[in-house]
Amino acid sequence: MDFKISLDQLFELLPDSQVEGTVKNKDLNGIASLERAKHGDISFLGNPKYKNLVQSTKATVILLPEDYFGSPKDGQIYIRIKDPSKGLAALCSYLESRLSSAPEMAIHPTAWVDKTAKLAQGVTIGAFGFIGKNVQIDENVSVGTHCHVGDNCVIGRNCILYPGVKLLSRCELGKNTILNAGVVIGSEGYGFDQVNGAHHKIPHLGIVVVEDNVEIGANTCIDRARFEETRIGSGTKIDNLVQIGHNVRIGNGCLIVAQVGISGSTQFEDGVVVGGQAGFAGHLKIGKGAKIAGQAGITRMLSQGLSLKGTLRYLFICLREFQFYKKNCQSYSIDLKVLPVKSNFHLCKTERN
Repeated sequence: MDFKISLDQLFELLPDSQVEGTVKNKDLNGIASLERAKHGDISFLGNPKYKNLVQSTKATVILLPEDYFGSPKDGQIYIRIKDPSKGLAALCSYLESRLSSAPEMAIHPTAWVDKTAKLAQGVTIGAFGFIGKNVQIDENVSVGTHCHVGDNCVIGRNCILYPGVKLLSRCELGKNTILNAGVVIGSEGYGFDQVNGAHHKIPHLGIVVVEDNVEIGANTCIDRARFEETRIGSGTKIDNLVQIGHNVRIGNGCLIVAQVGISGSTQFEDGVVVGGQAGFAGHLKIGKGAKIAGQAGITRMLSQGLSLKGTLRYLFICLREFQFYKKNCQSYSIDLKVLPVKSNFHLCKTERN
């Protein structure tokens, strides 16, 4: 990442830091990892496992934890702060504000805005955007190119809709919400009744409500409720390629990593953390602060604060045991009965006589 910032500006952004070292040129022009940094760059030590790279890096300025022991080389500066990652985040926020100009109300000539829509000050609509009937958009909202905002939607202030976002009819976004490219909010829920061997579609008449300060990753889909609402709680952060089914309710401050699938009517209480590719059956309740590792398959209620490991590790162990007993036993079978927390697989064996 290339930019221009002086050492004095950097020190102002990090007022509670300890500075060691001197440099001749006080202009900095990039941010890079310890391994890839060059002269004039800023780098940081955010993970102790990269500690050995500090002495060899070519970075001019390095953000370090307060307890780091060592001295900078000639022409290098160490800045010791309580949390280098947060310090770098403060720097990036400052640079982002300089790189992006304050928006003015602007509607691209190719965009369609219905005459009944209400747009507040500072709203921008990109090329080929669509704003439907009776839409309400609050101040300083950015709607990117090829975005669709359906009839009767409500968008709070300071939201960002990146290119290709689809916000379908009657859905609501709280303030300071970010929808990354390709997100679909309010898609039809997946529900069918089987009658005489045929699948008949169940209408979904509800909405999706996304509360304040939520971020949703690229190409994530959140289905509208069958009736009432699907809801995403305040401060929740959702990664790319996540599927959230109809009538799901996600609490406040949850973290959901890529490729997670959550079936209809499941509820997350506040602070739940879910690793990538985990799957949830429908109509479950996941307790406050529960932590679910990647590739876990959840088919039952989880209590508050529970930590659950992913199933792939146990599947690997069972397959390894399976190969052993296949070779050494007369008969073998796999019991797929779900066991409490520790494993979703259990190998039953009969030894040779």
